[in-house]
Amino acid sequence: MRTARDGLRRAGAAGGITVGSVALGALTALAELVFLVLTLPFLGNPNVRTSARRLARLEAWRLRLDPSALDALHDRESGRATGYLAARVPAGVLGGLVLFVLAFGAVTAVRMAAAWGRGEPFDRMLPTTPLVAYLSLAGFVALFLVLSGLAGVHALERRLALRLLGPDPTEVLERRIAELAESRAGIVAAVDAERRRIERDLHDGLQQRLVGLSMLIGRSLRGRPELLQQAHQEAQQALAELREVAWRAYPSGLDSLGLGEALAGVAERSSVPVTVDCRLDERPPMAVETAAYFVVCEAVTNAAKHAGAALITVEVEREDGAVAVRVRDDGAGGARTSGGGLSGLARRVAALDGRFEVSSPAGGPTVVTAVLPCG
Repeated sequence: MRTARDGLRRAGAAGGITVGSVALGALTALAELVFLVLTLPFLGNPNVRTSARRLARLEAWRLRLDPSALDALHDRESGRATGYLAARVPAGVLGGLVLFVLAFGAVTAVRMAAAWGRGEPFDRMLPTTPLVAYLSLAGFVALFLVLSGLAGVHALERRLALRLLGPDPTEVLERRIAELAESRAGIVAAVDAERRRIERDLHDGLQQRLVGLSMLIGRSLRGRPELLQQAHQEAQQALAELREVAWRAYPSGLDSLGLGEALAGVAERSSVPVTVDCRLDERPPMAVETAAYFVVCEAVTNAAKHAGAALITVEVEREDGAVAVRVRDDGAGGARTSGGGLSGLARRVAALDGRFEVSSPAGGPTVVTAVLPCG
């Protein structure tokens, strides 16, 4: 019941915003029509173009669009903003007419109900059951059509703004192709770098320790049994390092236990206290789980080694069809995405069409955020 009430409240708020936007658009359409008529002889003037861009920016704010994504608002040379104002004037006037019909119908319905409530005829009509039923049905249908018209005008205005002020579709496609090519190259580089790191860890750490273990065992066999204890310790250390390298290459528990248990393992192995809050109702796709795990693992490792953090907080939750991962530490800050580990994470997240951000001012705190789409 509470969820239904919240849904109705949100729908009502959205409807009110739409009605307000269309009403304001009708007023600004008249103002922009006057502007276009007065400035028609001076359309090539830079001051006129600047004023047109300001009016178009106001429309973007009214339609709740991001001005930074509308190229025409930043182009000082083209007259695209002026063309947009001319194109949206009819849509704004149409929205005003639809609102007039809505207001006229509402006023008429109130006057009719008031007259019939006092027992008086309305426009020489007295209330009868068939007449009331007919007018009620017609009123509901008319209200539905008018509200649909308001929603249609609002959607039309947003489409006009995006089409006439936004980037050219061909240019958007070219940018997307370039981004995909760059991310693909970055993925290959990240995989190669990860393989090199594993090889280096095995060669410089585990391999040397096993060589030393072999020598100790060989010497102990020549009459020095006291070295067996040292050999045992070296073997335990080698096994610990082997497990660490294996987990960094790919956590085997991720497949069987899920992301929450795998992150709990990261927290247990960390030299800095780590708090994990994983709120996922169901398991995301495997690629998303793997990327989320490595984001947390790398961020925790950086915070422990380089930031001097005393506490690390990990939050994982669903967010509009995506998995949002946030790792926050109270360290010294100053982390840069150009570093090897963080740049590799950025490429891994980009490969899933996700978003990766690092906020790390001097003095901290550092917040690593990754939003990974599940679609």
